[in-house]
Amino acid sequence: MAHKTAARTHASRAIARAPSSDRAVAAPRLFRTKNDIPEATRVQVIGLLNQRLADAIDLQTQCKQAHWNVKGPSFIALHELFDDVDEAVEGYIDLIAERVVQLGGVAEGTARVVAERSALDVYPLVLSNGLDHVDALSNALATFGRTVRLGIEEMDELSDADSADILTEVSRGVDKYLWFVEAHQQSDPAANGRG
Repeated sequence: MAHKTAARTHASRAIARAPSSDRAVAAPRLFRTKNDIPEATRVQVIGLLNQRLADAIDLQTQCKQAHWNVKGPSFIALHELFDDVDEAVEGYIDLIAERVVQLGGVAEGTARVVAERSALDVYPLVLSNGLDHVDALSNALATFGRTVRLGIEEMDELSDADSADILTEVSRGVDKYLWFVEAHQQSDPAANGRG
């Protein structure tokens, strides 16, 4: 009896670890709402926003990874900057997730969902030098900024001005923090290709 239970447990763990393409994908659950955006449009918008939500949550964890592990002569400046970026990204996460729920959807922000969906590169865990963290985090911010701008275009095509406006706000903020982070590289002429 114990052998059968162990075999079932092993099989269910294997199914749980299978790539998402091997598992059936359930239709998104929609709650009834009096929002006048057509249901078919809301389903598309919710799916696209949940993708951006995964990217934003991944970005926030990367900010914290940099914040916790940065070392070097610019430690305190970068430690505080990375924490500021993290706090801003947390606000973007709420804006995106709450828009999903406003449209009758379910905000899908668990760690497992984020790991499957994020378009960001994996953050290197071996970094400690401040400029290495600046480079990695600026790459993540730039990638997220690009995906958010694509999201704005998608929302415009779906005639959801409110979701486009939210993503525009996120894009402005991400560009600001990309500037703040990249400024630490731009003071070095060699980093700009002029050295």
